Amino acid sequence: MASADDDPFGLMPVKKKPAHEIGQLLDTLSVGEIDERIELLKEEIARLALARTQKEASKNAADAFFKS
Repeated sequence: MASADDDPFGLMPVKKKPAHEIGQLLDTLSVGEIDERIELLKEEIARLALARTQKEASKNAADAFFKS
């Protein structure tokens, strides 16, 4: 696998390590790092809740249309 050093023009995408992985060991994290991850996860929960609400609304609209 090529590294960023092998790409003098910066054309290769840089893979970022995920900010948090479910079940990840937490022993090596500082309190600040844990706080950052909690905030990231709260944002992700809010994003998932919004997507769920939108899908429910879409399903309810389809159900109402086809029951008519």
